[in-house]
Amino acid sequence: MGRKESSMTKDEVKKLRMNSPESLQFLNNATKFYNLMMMYRCAIREIQTKLEVLDDEFSVENNRNPISFIKTRIKQPNSIYDKLQKMGYEFTTENIQTYLNDVAGVRIVCAFIDDIYMISDLITQQDDIKVIEIKDYIKNPKSNGYRSYHMIVEIPVFFAKGKTPMRVELQIRTNGMDFWATLEHQLRYKKGIEEMPGYDEISEELLHSARAIIEADNEMQRIKDKIGMFHEI
Repeated sequence: MGRKESSMTKDEVKKLRMNSPESLQFLNNATKFYNLMMMYRCAIREIQTKLEVLDDEFSVENNRNPISFIKTRIKQPNSIYDKLQKMGYEFTTENIQTYLNDVAGVRIVCAFIDDIYMISDLITQQDDIKVIEIKDYIKNPKSNGYRSYHMIVEIPVFFAKGKTPMRVELQIRTNGMDFWATLEHQLRYKKGIEEMPGYDEISEELLHSARAIIEADNEMQRIKDKIGMFHEI
């Protein structure tokens, strides 16, 4: 399984769009921010280790890997700041921990749709993980065609000063869903694309492609189930 983890540098924090006295005061005490981001990275590693253990066990017992790959990320400082501003909160470490559930993110990409729900169930069954929220965009896709299974979980992380519960957003999807979501994001967020002629047509084409991908995912699931009747895949 691949791993991709992004973090933030001091130079990036300096580029934050902050003008308020509260924000400037925060920058003067940036150590708290860096420490918090470190804690989120540790939470990601805890989750990733659990997923890798499950994948290894499944590989030995069932001769296949339900997880194709894992990607991780820490939300960028500007995105954290902007989201808190939209919510009406100051940019403080306390508000980040209290009001944002997606600072730490883990994307789990699976081969088949039933793998998504199996991984979700196995995560839920772990007694040190608390499930905060679930949004099933596979059974209930977004209007633009987006499909994925989202979980907000809380996991204890043990530091020198004690145990701290940390929240992590999990996105579980198939290879096809991940391919579509990645390209859709790149296309839709190009500068000025909403003003270009034919934008509505492009949106409709993206929706059509999302439907084609879920049809392919469902067909592959049916084939897997059919093979499984004669030989455990």
